[in-house]
Amino acid sequence: MENDSSSSKSSVDDIINRVFFKKYHCIKKLGEGSFGKIYEAVYNSEHFALKFEDIKSNSNLLENEASIMNYLKGPNIPLVRSYGTSGNYNILIMQLMGKSLEDLINIKKTFPIKTVCLIGYQMINVLEYIHNKHFVHRDLKPDNFVVGLNELSKYLYLLDFGLAKKYRSTVTLKQYPLINKKKLTGTARYASINALRGFEQSRRDDLESAGYVLMYFLRGSLPWQGIPGKTKDERYKKILQKKNDTSAQELCEGFPEEFEKYIEYTRNMEYEEEPDYDKLRDYFLDVLDKKNELFDYIYDWSTEEEKRMRKKEYLEEKHHIRKRRNTSKTNSVLATKLENNSILNNNLNNDDKEKIKRKERRQTTHNVINKYLEEEEKNNDRNNDKKINYKFPTKENSLEGGKGITGNKNQQGFNSPESGRRNNRTRTHTVKKKNSRYENDELKKETEEVCCTEACIII
Repeated sequence: MENDSSSSKSSVDDIINRVFFKKYHCIKKLGEGSFGKIYEAVYNSEHFALKFEDIKSNSNLLENEASIMNYLKGPNIPLVRSYGTSGNYNILIMQLMGKSLEDLINIKKTFPIKTVCLIGYQMINVLEYIHNKHFVHRDLKPDNFVVGLNELSKYLYLLDFGLAKKYRSTVTLKQYPLINKKKLTGTARYASINALRGFEQSRRDDLESAGYVLMYFLRGSLPWQGIPGKTKDERYKKILQKKNDTSAQELCEGFPEEFEKYIEYTRNMEYEEEPDYDKLRDYFLDVLDKKNELFDYIYDWSTEEEKRMRKKEYLEEKHHIRKRRNTSKTNSVLATKLENNSILNNNLNNDDKEKIKRKERRQTTHNVINKYLEEEEKNNDRNNDKKINYKFPTKENSLEGGKGITGNKNQQGFNSPESGRRNNRTRTHTVKKKNSRYENDELKKETEEVCCTEACIII
């Protein structure tokens, strides 16, 4: 094995079998995108994903992504292990995930309605989470949604925050002003109509993009897919024209009306409008109810063993809900009917029976998801207790050999959340916003006071 302190070569193959930061042994390539390459690495029998960015690119996208993921850490977002520089590469080390939805759709060609509803519900969850943390993703596409590994294989995770951006102040919660005539950020196939028109992106654009991703899963393709163009600008104009000409009804023809309502809702949103995330989630639950499908995390790609396990988990949760309902008092009209008129005696009419079944399914769904969120919170606490230093490179430590990856709490850089808890006090920082190409000139001079109890990075 070659140590990472040796001279780096530009060849991609040279990354395989190399050891970076004297820890991570790269064993195979997982994928490659426009802004970097991803490899699987092993350290102490534990597997990680290493994302590489060539230093010569001078894009700083990977550093931006590492900072944002560390700040956002939470459910449906992979954990960041660390970030640093080694040789000719900036490297982000993070939790290893499974296949992307693009890989799975290439095998299946289309997904059934139940699978798309399970995906859509989780998409809304993670988008609501990052929006509440003051960021928009700006590049939603099937490649950036992946399934977890092993016991996490039933959950979806969102990747690639290199193009993510703050859309409002973290102090006043005031949204940044709408700007026009901007170049497109993201993927034209799934970009919102307003993004293709050159408008600044906000929450509405993420949600509209998610809608196009879901319709791509249902249809197998989109009407504006594969449109040719002599130049990129010409192609973008043709895609915009086709999206404008394709109504929500035409796009969703042949599928449940809830998908059409979703597209209509997101297309009609205003720039600063607060999304109704509950309404969007209910669209997917309504479809599952009408199809008599369960929110049991059984996807089209699930193995037989996974199906048995998840069916068992769902039924166990359903049993607990019924038990709690029987032992608790409620003023609900439906519950009163259920107590006074046994279903076995058919004293309830069919509508009441259906409402009770729907309520039961909804309650089971919410309990299953809340159980997952509690598990994620415990996992985050356990990872924070490992005393991992999120040490970002500075002029002093961006040296060959990856010295930027760790360090004591008195050195420059970002320290671990653990150090913030040890101090056990709230620190107030005045952070001057960086003059990056992701921010307009009017916002360059803005300063914000941010209170944090852990290593919170403000971009």
